[in-house]
Amino acid sequence: MQVIHTIPELRDALALHRQRGFVPTMGNLHDGHLALVKQARELVGPAGTVVASIFVNRLQFAPHEDFDTYPRTLARDCELLEGAGCDIVFAPSEKELYPEPQGYKVLPPPELADILEGHFRPGFFTGVCTVVHKLFNIVQPTLAVFGKKDYQQLMVLRRMTAQMGLPIGIHGGETRRSAEGLALSSRNGYLSEAEKVEALRLSRTLKNLIARWQAGQRELAAMEADAMQSLRDAGWAPDYLTLRRQHDLGTAVDGQPLVALGAARLGSTRLIDNLEVS
Repeated sequence: MQVIHTIPELRDALALHRQRGFVPTMGNLHDGHLALVKQARELVGPAGTVVASIFVNRLQFAPHEDFDTYPRTLARDCELLEGAGCDIVFAPSEKELYPEPQGYKVLPPPELADILEGHFRPGFFTGVCTVVHKLFNIVQPTLAVFGKKDYQQLMVLRRMTAQMGLPIGIHGGETRRSAEGLALSSRNGYLSEAEKVEALRLSRTLKNLIARWQAGQRELAAMEADAMQSLRDAGWAPDYLTLRRQHDLGTAVDGQPLVALGAARLGSTRLIDNLEVS
């Protein structure tokens, strides 16, 4: 496995490889990331090349968020990626990827990017789309794999790729969970052992929201308010718990596949989760 830090060196390494699978990450990897790399390996086949990037993208962090303290664990990440079947790790410096201030940015449509995560993290999806589009231009993959845990992000990037006419297949990887059911996240490392147990409450609350819908309740605003209050009563600070349509994150309606999504802060750690409803 090669570890490459510059764009010219990466382009040289990829020059003879036409079938390229790509997994963008910010590092501090867990089994969920490695599952995406293994999925990319299966999709491109033994003759294809799998590239994973490791880059903590300043553009998607608000000033009060954890950019400076986000864990950088490159050596460990590279060991894990090699074991998962990765061929090339692209780990550029900030100066390499942004040699000058990034004045040109990709602005996703507000009806998708300014709701839910985008509402509570203004500019987040502009930062994500800008860096992913730039990485797509550098790597020029035939396919890319993103985790479904970041459900809205996957939808935003899938639509960006389609609308920009990029010849890249976008694939979603299923959310990986701990044995107890906690969705794997790099930020789980911020949790104490007691908080990791309490963190399971988020998925339980989403399951309860789904169960009420499946039992025939349709007062969605009241149901969502109840879910939010149940987390507050347990000491959480929720941003949203909601039931939406899978295909566009619009208001839930009967007869269409739905998804329950939630984001809430436990102590100093912000967690997100989602559960699809068929």
